[in-house]
Amino acid sequence: MDIDDLNEIAQKERAARKRYTLRCCMAAGCISSNSKGVKEALEKAVKDAGLEDQVEVRGVGCMKLCCQGPLVQIDAQGEGATIEISADGQGPLYQKVTPEDAASLVATLKGGKTTVQRGDPAHPFFTKQLSIVLANSGYVDPERIESYIAADGYQALHDVLREMTPKEVIETVVNSGLRGRGGAGYPTGLKWGTVAKTASPQKYVICNADEGDPGAFMDRSVLESDPHSVLEGMAIAAYAVGASQGFIYVRAEYPLAISRLQTAIRQAKQYGLLGSGVFESPFNFNIDLRIGAGAFVCGEETALMASVEGKRGTPRPRPPFPAESGLYNSPTLINNVETFANIAPIIRKGAAWFAGIGTEKSKGTKVFALAGKITNTGLIEVPMGTPLRTIVETMGGGAPDGGRIKAVQTGGPSGGCIPADALDTPVDYESLSKLGSIMGSGGMIVMDETTRMVDVARFFMEFCMDESCGKCIPCRAGTVQMHHLLNKILARQATIRDLQKLEELCDMVRNTSLCGLGQTAPNPVLSTLRFFRKEYLDLLVPDTYGPRQNGKAGAPPAAAPGR
Repeated sequence: MDIDDLNEIAQKERAARKRYTLRCCMAAGCISSNSKGVKEALEKAVKDAGLEDQVEVRGVGCMKLCCQGPLVQIDAQGEGATIEISADGQGPLYQKVTPEDAASLVATLKGGKTTVQRGDPAHPFFTKQLSIVLANSGYVDPERIESYIAADGYQALHDVLREMTPKEVIETVVNSGLRGRGGAGYPTGLKWGTVAKTASPQKYVICNADEGDPGAFMDRSVLESDPHSVLEGMAIAAYAVGASQGFIYVRAEYPLAISRLQTAIRQAKQYGLLGSGVFESPFNFNIDLRIGAGAFVCGEETALMASVEGKRGTPRPRPPFPAESGLYNSPTLINNVETFANIAPIIRKGAAWFAGIGTEKSKGTKVFALAGKITNTGLIEVPMGTPLRTIVETMGGGAPDGGRIKAVQTGGPSGGCIPADALDTPVDYESLSKLGSIMGSGGMIVMDETTRMVDVARFFMEFCMDESCGKCIPCRAGTVQMHHLLNKILARQATIRDLQKLEELCDMVRNTSLCGLGQTAPNPVLSTLRFFRKEYLDLLVPDTYGPRQNGKAGAPPAAAPGR
């Protein structure tokens, strides 16, 4: 494979496009609503109408507005289309499509009418988005490498191998300001540079696709919709740091993502884009899958590496850091799905382009999964610094049925609950940290006024308690005791001393746990105590030291002599 071959594939794929394209979402959410049946019905309707030479029915990845699936959008090219199309050739978007709707949708291509529910592509849910990671999502066929190549796929990898040194690649990533999208926000280029500088005959690149936050489905959607973008990003990273072997660690609960990754890896090898002599260069790189059993702790990089090695997935103390001694005691680069999916666009368009998006310290865009008590649930990608209010109220449509937003949980079990009066906060690493939350991998759960915040804290604490690996006592025992105290509070059996004990436990678990799971497990409790403390106090009962005064529980007196 050389650049001429790549361009020939792209040109052939573009030339084969038909007058109309019916894009049908085939991501997991829409498939669960029978989009497979919709696609088959559309193909039959096209054949029955004698339009096979004019119409392509294309299965694509996530089309973002998951709550309205199955989704179908009609595109057109050329003059004389019988449907309304925008300047970029996009036509009407149809929602909640059933197989029975297929014939009437195809009939619109001949001037017919349909009663299928129309979506609004001009809604802020779509227009406020800026797609980099999701640029191909909903457009390319994730099961055909030719579709990705036609969207400039693997051009960046060619340019890197033929025109850039590994040092120049790392400098580009550094100058872009990209930070890891897995949660901690560590500068990506700095991590790459550390691995590159560590001398070793063997180095590894790992893609962390062990997405375990409740309500989060960002990485899953990228893998289902555009798997080659992740493979290309990993290959570029491997060239930059000097690695020859890569692994994608993906949880077994993502069967569609696994299937499409397997297909993508096989196709890339067939075209010589993975394996030996990539683009007829000295660069060799292979990628294998490792399937995780669903342990949340394996999202922590040292536990993940242990699992890849076939050991029990438990974390280990750091240092040494994976960049110096990771998988099989070799230097290892670990980034998550979204981080790798940003790499090829940065190479193609330049570091300055990416650095021009977002805020001073948080560059680029961030993908979020909107879920919970919100009208428009789905996948969004917005520039860093976008206010929470824009995301939740303007794009998400606010709480359903006229309800009012009470709080937004960001960062999953490791994050915090942000109250409604802080919705004007810009979404970036520093601003969320000030509120006691984190960016996390991108889960965003919205709560309305019917939600009890102590219930929310207990839910996330139960999750952390169940998912604790048990290796260190603070997390293993501390989360159990915190969960017990939250149950006691909700049962209206707790006193102010129990609340004080809960806060002390939060401090202990946060500061003494071995890994990030334990260190951040108290965050939902601490954030709800900070912003919704009255809800805790209202559930307490008077203790032996007297009733609450002025709505506040009193502190116990000093200890008696000898105690």
